[in-house]
Amino acid sequence: MGFLAGKRALVSGVASQRSIAWGIARAMHREGAELAFLFQNQRLEARVRSLAASLDSDLCYECDVASDESLEAAFSSLAQSWNGLDICVHAVAFAPREELRGDFVEATTREGFRLAHDVSAYSFTAMAKCARPMMQGRPGALLTLTYLGSSRVVPNYNVMGLAKASLEANVRYLAGALGRQGVRVNAISAGPIKTLAAAGITDFRRFLEHAERNAPLGRNVSLDDVGNAAAFLCSDLASGITGEILHVDAGYNIMGMVESGPD
Repeated sequence: MGFLAGKRALVSGVASQRSIAWGIARAMHREGAELAFLFQNQRLEARVRSLAASLDSDLCYECDVASDESLEAAFSSLAQSWNGLDICVHAVAFAPREELRGDFVEATTREGFRLAHDVSAYSFTAMAKCARPMMQGRPGALLTLTYLGSSRVVPNYNVMGLAKASLEANVRYLAGALGRQGVRVNAISAGPIKTLAAAGITDFRRFLEHAERNAPLGRNVSLDDVGNAAAFLCSDLASGITGEILHVDAGYNIMGMVESGPD
């Protein structure tokens, strides 16, 4: 029996088999969790439903996380099938592609800044608002995904770095607000992984090459690495952990000066 047996987990952000959210869903399913999924729009519905079915789930709901009405409708539909929720995974982020390249000052616009923070950071709070009633009376866990660009300057990450910094503060404030209700809130700061979302970052290949050369483990991380850590953080094995940013990046975040050649 897996360490998530008897748990019910809602996962957002699955877009393909290369999504970090998919790695998380697989790990949670392996450990015995019952799964439900949110998909962004009808274009992704068939793909997400097919992936969900491979993990024994037919609970899939369309949800635009930038819309309170859409979020409320999705959770209302979920409540018709489940009378409670143990785990909620927020794996959603967005910034306009043109703002993820070149000079930060020149590339960043007021609207792009607003949109990046709304979708990538505020939506975690909005999702928590909807999840909280379903987590009452049970040890709930909220999880989101961040990246080292929240605290370090990373070429072309630009406004997304600011949005991730906001998201990490969000984790701490949500943990403070929900802890007495038995709900834990954490984030995983994953190393670079070749996903559909990462394809929107200019010259992402350099991220992968640099991390592999300079991480203590000498490699990049996989979907399984992140999925396993996520399953642990959302389980009762991590019952004393909340408000934390767990780095799953082969140790890259600890490095200062490195001896590898220039990128």
